[in-house]
Amino acid sequence: MTDKDSSQYRPCVGTMLVNGEGRVFVGKRIDNKEGDWWQMPQGGVDPGEDMDAAMLRELGEETGLEPRHLEIVDRMAKELFYDLPADLQGKLWGGRYCGQRQTWYLVRFTGEDGDIDLEAHKHPEFCEWKWVDAELLPELIVPFKKPIYETVVAAFRSKLSSATSR
Repeated sequence: MTDKDSSQYRPCVGTMLVNGEGRVFVGKRIDNKEGDWWQMPQGGVDPGEDMDAAMLRELGEETGLEPRHLEIVDRMAKELFYDLPADLQGKLWGGRYCGQRQTWYLVRFTGEDGDIDLEAHKHPEFCEWKWVDAELLPELIVPFKKPIYETVVAAFRSKLSSATSR
């Protein structure tokens, strides 16, 4: 249990999307001005929205993938929290939140690379994408999210092989 006030954190879903080789999808954000940072798909949950529906919607908006390309393998039982760095607090999400509380999913990608379309949504978030080894994820993400990625990798590590079998 966390002692953080969840109302101060933007509700969010994140997806560790794994292909048949056990590699994980990461995208390079279009708005990435500093550094060579890559992240897994993630995004906000709308008020009253079901978490599974939010994950599928966000994943579709960011990658163009449809539910027919995906199979949910697992969902973390607890939310993970992170705080925005001081220079970003008050600037993102209308200044309403100090960080995010995230529910993470492990999802098997059952489609083909050609099914991925970063421009499927009118406001693309990624300009490039690639498949990487899960153990590299904490080194690819912006530093303030590194503890989240370490936790996600550790939580899903034992299930990665089952996520690749069909």
